[in-house]
Amino acid sequence: MMSILKLPRGRELDLSQPHIMAVLNVTPDSFSDGGSHTSYDSAVNKALELLNHGASIIDIGGESTRPGAPDVTLEDELNRVIPVIKALRGQSDCVISIDTSKAIVMKKAVEAGADIINDVRALQEPNALKTAAGLNVPICLMHMQGQPRTMQNSPQYDNLISDINDFFAQRIDACEKLGIDKKQIILDPGFGFGKTLAHNYEILNKIDAFKTLGCEVLAGLSRKSMIGNLLNRDTNERLAGSLAGALIAAQKGAKIIRVHDVAQTSDVLTVWQACEKGLDNKGNLNVG
Repeated sequence: MMSILKLPRGRELDLSQPHIMAVLNVTPDSFSDGGSHTSYDSAVNKALELLNHGASIIDIGGESTRPGAPDVTLEDELNRVIPVIKALRGQSDCVISIDTSKAIVMKKAVEAGADIINDVRALQEPNALKTAAGLNVPICLMHMQGQPRTMQNSPQYDNLISDINDFFAQRIDACEKLGIDKKQIILDPGFGFGKTLAHNYEILNKIDAFKTLGCEVLAGLSRKSMIGNLLNRDTNERLAGSLAGALIAAQKGAKIIRVHDVAQTSDVLTVWQACEKGLDNKGNLNVG
């Protein structure tokens, strides 16, 4: 299966090969890089740096969804993300993703220049589905059991992969009923969002199972507790584990890899692609 996402202004994103989605949190309380990029200039400069290091997509978020995270007001979220999107769009034609669950933020973000909606709540918040359908941009639907404040309180499943796929099937159906093209939907199984350590590694091992629904898959496990708890590593010591997870996800068919450490992930994926596709006489990756 090969997918091409249709982006605003006649642009496309070819998912025949994996793309790196760089995390750009403009929140004071993100689990990994909170507060690092909360000024507009700092955020835009960081985004341009991440693009230079190999990112294809900049995922801008103004609401932390770490376990136990408090809610963020609409006004605060808009004030955090919209100026950054506008400023980045003014300097780059890169692919911008808005990481939000709020309908108004989705609308304002796309109007400001965002290309993709990345929703951890899978368009289940008030007016989110209707709003997203009207914006005509690609949508990433994530699976989460519970809500950020409670999602890690003893998550349980009858059959992990089947239960997640059932959820995705229902959300895809809801999207299609409002006119969202299935080819414009990306699925994220939601590492760490209502999953035990064992659940997370079963998902990683079987991530290709989510492609049976006919959509491409996003994997976001960078620096998460599934790495830290397995290896007994603090957040700033999880690079090697994150790179291993990114490579495994890509090898198993994930076409968007959401990460913090862009340059290192790009190196890993480039080495893998060189083995898979070979190099031409000039040392460049073969196309196709």
